[in-house]
Amino acid sequence: MEENLEKRLTYKKVNGWETTDTRQKETIFNFSKDYMNFLNKAKTEREFVVEAVKMARENGYKDISEFEHLEPGDKVYFVNREKSMYLSIIGTEDIENGLHIIGSHVDSPRLDLKPNPLYEDTDMAYFKTHYYGGIKKYQWTTIPLSIHGVMVKPNGEKITVNIGEDENDPIFTITDLLPHLAQEQMEKKLKNGIDGENLNILIGGMPYSDENAKEKVKLNILNILNQKYGIVEADLQSSELEVIPAFKARSLGFDSSMVAAYGQDDKVCAYTSLVAMMTLENIKNTAVCILSDKEEIGSMGNTGMESHMFDFFISEILNKLNKNKPNLLDKVFCFSKMLSADVDAGFDPIYSQVSDKLNAGFLGKGISLNKYTGARGKSGASDANAEYVAWIRNILEKNDIKYQIAELGKVDIGGGGTIAYILANKGADVIDCGVPVLSMHAPYEVTSKFDIYSAYETYRAFWRE
Repeated sequence: MEENLEKRLTYKKVNGWETTDTRQKETIFNFSKDYMNFLNKAKTEREFVVEAVKMARENGYKDISEFEHLEPGDKVYFVNREKSMYLSIIGTEDIENGLHIIGSHVDSPRLDLKPNPLYEDTDMAYFKTHYYGGIKKYQWTTIPLSIHGVMVKPNGEKITVNIGEDENDPIFTITDLLPHLAQEQMEKKLKNGIDGENLNILIGGMPYSDENAKEKVKLNILNILNQKYGIVEADLQSSELEVIPAFKARSLGFDSSMVAAYGQDDKVCAYTSLVAMMTLENIKNTAVCILSDKEEIGSMGNTGMESHMFDFFISEILNKLNKNKPNLLDKVFCFSKMLSADVDAGFDPIYSQVSDKLNAGFLGKGISLNKYTGARGKSGASDANAEYVAWIRNILEKNDIKYQIAELGKVDIGGGGTIAYILANKGADVIDCGVPVLSMHAPYEVTSKFDIYSAYETYRAFWRE
């Protein structure tokens, strides 16, 4: 009997740290340090795009409008309304043979201010919010919050807001009941413990010195905003202000093997794919990096992947390559290959009952491939063909990259979606490929530094294929 038959024939997920030497660990830790620094500067989709443009231009990319004609090796990008971005490097292979696309999203669950957010109640001032994406509402109370975004006046003047991140800034919070008075609240189901309409941000409690004012605390807040930003209350109606956790990205654990941060879904995949693209030179297939918006609410709107803005970008590339044929855009998509770079649910032993251990993604065991997402009977899924899964496996194995093939929770319990189906509907081969995350959609999410670096290696190898 062959002694190593079991080893040769069976499949076993291996903790990547066990096969990582000291030098590799140093590389992984340095990469994760840069990642955390980036996260602290790019906590919203607008901020991510700003930092991505800086990185791109430092690495030789130019806005596509700066080119009349494109040649192999040219590096281009297009920013869509400051909230999504597409980048590309023109390859030597005829673009009619398809693109190699990696697509992630840079929006994350959060609280948005309502159009008319400011009110006063019993000498305290609040901002009203409307939550964005799938959140557990109770997780957003009694934590430090910051406000990011833009306010735009009718004359077009745009004011950028970022308050609560600097150590000298004030922060904000959402209050909750003390246990002594929460008898009724604690009898409710967890999902109903905090009402969405009560996710109101406490922003002040000092009255303005004007005896004739009806709402002195609100007036004081408006005066502060007017002095700092030059706005009046009506200008809040034409604003996009996001309330997000004021936590910094930090190393987690005595061994510092993990990253704890807000918004790692999906900025961990967006960052690693962006950095991987910066390393590319002299590639065969034209490479495309998508940094999309609105994924957390269905990819709708003109900055989400359901819009035609991405088609416009690829059409512009075709035009500037002097490629003009009927149905050429459709042909390009139909011969393209894509990694939908979105996170996977990491297996949590505390909540093991919701996962199938044989088909779960584990922290520290490499990049996670989801052949399909969807819910229950694969409803709404983009299910990758076996041939394409094998093609991806070949890339990973010949580059010695640790990977695991998983799905999101047990049948009839799990479920979710990404942007994969949108490109699959255009005809491209697509598979979801991202980093396992603990506490996904919480104000503080957890990832493994080993998996973060594995994602970077995966995306770089895919584009170099």
